[in-house]
Amino acid sequence: MKSRIKALTETNTAASGMNRVLVWDLPTRLFHWLLALSFAGAFLTADSERQRDIHVLLGYTFAGLVAFRLVWGIAGTRYARFPSFGFAPREIGRYLGSLLSGAPRRYVGHNPAGSVAIFLMLGLGTAIAASGIAMFNGFGGDGLEELHEGAANAMLAVVLVHVAGVLVSSVLHRENLIRSMITGRKLGEPGEGIRSSRAWLGALLLAAVLAFWYGYPSWTAVETAAERTAPTHVSVLDETAHR
Repeated sequence: MKSRIKALTETNTAASGMNRVLVWDLPTRLFHWLLALSFAGAFLTADSERQRDIHVLLGYTFAGLVAFRLVWGIAGTRYARFPSFGFAPREIGRYLGSLLSGAPRRYVGHNPAGSVAIFLMLGLGTAIAASGIAMFNGFGGDGLEELHEGAANAMLAVVLVHVAGVLVSSVLHRENLIRSMITGRKLGEPGEGIRSSRAWLGALLLAAVLAFWYGYPSWTAVETAAERTAPTHVSVLDETAHR
């Protein structure tokens, strides 16, 4: 599959005369892969009591990444901003129809189907993060737990459909969309690209995640030690009642 996508991409590039332009900034690319890593890891460790700390660590990472993307969807570069997403129902229908006809409409940024998937994942991700943090801090009950698990299962389904869509679109569009989310570049006219990859912000995002991962074991150890050494306060009334 990968070799076929690569061959089709090279053929399409030569035929169209288009160049590879920078479309995805570094923060967007890092968010994409870090979110995939944190969600997959948290999902796989959700039912293991022994791996609870890993689940919580990745859960907080996931929550922080979702919060960052919501902000970056407003303040980010051209194709990272939400207004650039083709979300209108009519536009989605036209795009899906073009896929079925074998002549897919081309988008430099997210196509309408990809836009829907991203909005769904951000919405579900917000529900997962909020319910998970509330549960970890002792709030909610069975209903909140069901919401957390249900949203996680729904997001897994969206992710699988999204991955399948990316592979199919890569073949139909004759462009390796997976590679574009690594390099940040897609086929386009010179004026369609963004000017900067915001590498400095990408470095800060990665540094923040790594710093959190590095410091988390120490923070949990301090909290556990504090809980174990915390004095038990007994009121005078309780002492009197026991006498």
